[in-house]
Amino acid sequence: MKHTQKMKFFNIFMLTIAGMTNAFGITIFMTPVKLYDSGISGTSMLLEQMTPPYLSLSLFLLILNIPLFLFGLKKQGKLFTFYAIYTVTIYSLFAWLITDVLPIDVSIASPLAGTDLLLCGLFGGVISGIGSGLAIRYGGAMDGIEVMAVIFAKRLGITVGTFVMVYNLILYVICGIVLNSWILPLYSIVTYFAALKTIDFIVEGIDRAKCAIIITESPQEICKELSETFGSGLTRLEAKGGYSNRDKAMLYFVLNRYQVIRMRDVVHNIDPQAYIIINEVADIFSSNISKN
Repeated sequence: MKHTQKMKFFNIFMLTIAGMTNAFGITIFMTPVKLYDSGISGTSMLLEQMTPPYLSLSLFLLILNIPLFLFGLKKQGKLFTFYAIYTVTIYSLFAWLITDVLPIDVSIASPLAGTDLLLCGLFGGVISGIGSGLAIRYGGAMDGIEVMAVIFAKRLGITVGTFVMVYNLILYVICGIVLNSWILPLYSIVTYFAALKTIDFIVEGIDRAKCAIIITESPQEICKELSETFGSGLTRLEAKGGYSNRDKAMLYFVLNRYQVIRMRDVVHNIDPQAYIIINEVADIFSSNISKN
């Protein structure tokens, strides 16, 4: 129980960092030059520009996001909903501090990248992507559109990713129509893809592990040699050739990208006819990663 409680406090800490990071990327790089984030964040940025000054970005973030998270309460669970609302609240708070309290001028240009749209788009996307990725990795979310995607995508017969992408493309088209210019929406698409790639890195790891599935008639020798060479175990399943009807084994082995060639050489030195399949692995959860 104590361990679980510690993990929850650590998640709260990391979600605080996530909200602060996202606020920094958005307010320092994107809002000064009127680039748009994706999802509810981008919608809030557009509404801020179209409404009186007292209706701020922070206010729209709370007004639009919290009802969506509460709507998804039954589907996502209480803990996720709490984490998500907490993260967005931190994001909104620090966005307000940066734009309205701290002595930082973000009214005309980015304090760090000036009016360079490409720099603002790339750095804004990467930094906000780090914030969103941390939020997802530690149990929360930065945007209510992702919750709506989980709920409605299947009903519409599309994937969650497609739902989010369609929403964002519609958002950028509306931005172009409202502004009567397509330069900022097009740069916003660059920002969106920079953020998307960064989120993948944060959530799934920059250097993903690899898993090798090895079909062989010499499992004993291969298991022994791979274990001695790499200092880790394998999972062995009995198999049978579909055409030859001969007894075989399927070995499941996790390794990193630098070990793939060496693993292939070890296997083929023992069994030149061995069949090897390599796949990427995003996450590995185990209390003992040295043995399978």
